[in-house]
Amino acid sequence: MKYPGLITVRTSSRRLPNKCLLPFGEDNVITHIISRTKHYNLDPIVCTSNDPTDDILVEIAEKNGALIFRGPLENKLMRWRDCCNYYKLKDFHSIDADDPFFDGDLMIESLELLRKGYDMVYPTESSHKGSATVGFSLTSKIIDEACNGIDGNLDTEVIWPFIEKINGIKKITLPEKGKNPYVARLTLDYEEDYWLLKSIERICGALASRDSIDAFLIKNPDFFKINW
Repeated sequence: MKYPGLITVRTSSRRLPNKCLLPFGEDNVITHIISRTKHYNLDPIVCTSNDPTDDILVEIAEKNGALIFRGPLENKLMRWRDCCNYYKLKDFHSIDADDPFFDGDLMIESLELLRKGYDMVYPTESSHKGSATVGFSLTSKIIDEACNGIDGNLDTEVIWPFIEKINGIKKITLPEKGKNPYVARLTLDYEEDYWLLKSIERICGALASRDSIDAFLIKNPDFFKINW
């Protein structure tokens, strides 16, 4: 796999239950995420939990030609570590199933930057603030080190406190695409987020580029106030 994309997903979301199964694109959110990953020539691995509630995600992944890995429900870091070991990955990019309009070109750029000698590449500042264009690029080695001494049932949803404790980590933040990046909240956490994202899908298309989506929002600044 040239550009492994670990699609981190569970059905047990609390704020918006089963959000990964909501209608989106030609089917539902998770199917769309797999399709968009392939659209950008990233290699999708659906990285979900061993909990029976996530059996449906395995069925969807198999139906859509994505690889699958299942691990601890709460411990995302260990799930990533075990997935890397299973598929013998040296590195990967984290694709959040909450971000249906991610920028695959930026994700590849992030992975290429990682391979210049870094352990971790942070998302752009605008993505971190909610524009949801790109995730983290990480080496399997640094994930393995982050898992040392932590309990298998620990909640590691917020990963950076565990990674940044490692001495001598080589990290960098992915540079922004432009000098003045446009920031709109395009991550799926609440019902209002869903209605905004569905509206963009209807107008721009499910596989629309981020440049075209951002251009639309710049011309229609009141539009993204649906969830602001």
